[in-house]
Amino acid sequence: MVGRSNVGKSSLINALVRKKLARTSAAPGKTRLANFYRVEAAPRPPFFLVDLPGFGYARGGDKAREGFDALAAAYFRARVDDPRFRGALVLIDSRHPGLDSDRLTWNWLEQVGVERYAVATKVDKLTRAERQRHFGELERIYSGPVLAVSAQTGEGLDELWKKIANQIRTARQ
Repeated sequence: MVGRSNVGKSSLINALVRKKLARTSAAPGKTRLANFYRVEAAPRPPFFLVDLPGFGYARGGDKAREGFDALAAAYFRARVDDPRFRGALVLIDSRHPGLDSDRLTWNWLEQVGVERYAVATKVDKLTRAERQRHFGELERIYSGPVLAVSAQTGEGLDELWKKIANQIRTARQ
């Protein structure tokens, strides 16, 4: 999982596995290393979810931000040719569609050769009108469907599990 700081990467992992596994905080920058979580969710084979530090904010200023950027770059470059690696869930805060940092990450992952999937978080915080307007923009920017999820309400988690299961199945073939 990759995305800006405080977009909900750790919260989404906790919601998917239905337990407090990843550390969360209201303050951005809580995740400072790549955290690997081995997930066993029968009938699926075990797989790893990786919670990367967020981009766009880092305690410690520019030097820390550069370190996080380097960590993410090294992580993806090392895995792009690994047949077990199935891609990236790019988390985007649904309240802020079209941010340059999100688009730059999306495009950079494409250039590196990473298969990626757009996942819009915090949809429970949008009104019906905002949801329609924001998702129209998100689908235009990311050239296709964007999964809508809420770690708070559980909305969209079943669809996300289906996407993950499909990727696991593809890896095994």
